[in-house]
Amino acid sequence: MFAITAARISFDDPVSGLDIGERPDPEPREGWTTVRVKAASLNHHDVWSLRGVALKEERLPMILGGDAAGIDEDGNEVIVHSVLSEPPVPGRSPRFSLLSEVHDGTLAEKVLVPKENLLPKPPELSFEEAACLPTAWLTAYSMLFGKADLRPGSTVLVQGAGGGVSGALITLAARVGHRVYVAGRDEAKRAKAMELGAYATVPSGERLPEKVDVVFDSVGQATWKHSILSLKPGGAIVTCGATSGDAPSAELTRVFFLQLRVLGSTMGTKEELRALTEMCVRTGIRPRIDRVLALKDAREGFRAMAEGDLFGKIVLTP
Repeated sequence: MFAITAARISFDDPVSGLDIGERPDPEPREGWTTVRVKAASLNHHDVWSLRGVALKEERLPMILGGDAAGIDEDGNEVIVHSVLSEPPVPGRSPRFSLLSEVHDGTLAEKVLVPKENLLPKPPELSFEEAACLPTAWLTAYSMLFGKADLRPGSTVLVQGAGGGVSGALITLAARVGHRVYVAGRDEAKRAKAMELGAYATVPSGERLPEKVDVVFDSVGQATWKHSILSLKPGGAIVTCGATSGDAPSAELTRVFFLQLRVLGSTMGTKEELRALTEMCVRTGIRPRIDRVLALKDAREGFRAMAEGDLFGKIVLTP
């Protein structure tokens, strides 16, 4: 089968580590099933895998990709939930991995996944739209509705204007009635954030017109101080990543004096993915897709993601 594989690790030039071409078909495994991929989407996780952060070198070669929608062995249209539970070990907390960390991922014509990781794709969603949901949009859904503890009409700040998680956060938060501020470096992307439903945007690091209840931060080091300074007393930062680095000044004095909360969030459950899918069907919300590429043109998509040259999701189709 045709697939996109991480063959080499290069932190400075991640795209150089891609191998695009034929790979063996998945081998049958008890309790697992093969999905014929109709669409898959890229995530920053794929780039960080090529940089050696999300993927260990001893696991190479590894087919990349965590998101997919396709056809299962019984002919059903399905969405893949990419969080895999590892076998339980006595005396150890449950462990999880994502597709493409331990097991081959979705950037291929076929992917092998546990049967329990499939859920029906509603006919209202295209394969391309459905393939955008399991990582970035699921992460945003879990941050907003599972971690943030907000009521409609709250004020929030989303750090970053162009990525899949930030776009999903803007769209979902605006839809349920929050006043959404967006901070970003690129003026054109800030304008597009307004199209998604943002209340107002500011350049990165600029003071907001008001303090907010919650900041959603996936950037990390470059935005952390601004996130802390933007919060009301008792407010919270919900963080799901650190694309600019994970060692900012903690700003502990402000954290304890204003009784701020720092909440971590990683992906989401299958039940949350089901609820997100239902929300999309009922409300008409759809993921913003930056571009759709053939699988063979994956390098273009990876390069755009590595350079930040996108707004929304990049989707690959076999």
